[in-house]
Amino acid sequence: LHSDLDKGEGTVKYTLSGDGAGTVFTIDETTGDIHAIRSLDREEKPFYTLRAQAVDIETRKPLEPESEFIIKVQDINDNEPKFLDGPYVASVPEMSPVGK
Repeated sequence: LHSDLDKGEGTVKYTLSGDGAGTVFTIDETTGDIHAIRSLDREEKPFYTLRAQAVDIETRKPLEPESEFIIKVQDINDNEPKFLDGPYVASVPEMSPVGK
């Protein structure tokens, strides 16, 4: 996150609010960089709606309208396959059609 009004003089503070702000996501108040501070799991929560804003550090007044964005968590296969009743024996004839 970065405001065009931020000239790098330390007069802008970035804030973050919404789902997981401060617990799952954090923002560097000086640079506007947003980071996840823990692993995300799609089964736990598939997306987060966050709001960020740049404010004047002295007056605390917004420099721009609040920005809303959605972070969508992609799913990965985090459950390794387990074959509990093995060993398994199977055969597939050559040139077999898919799904048969």
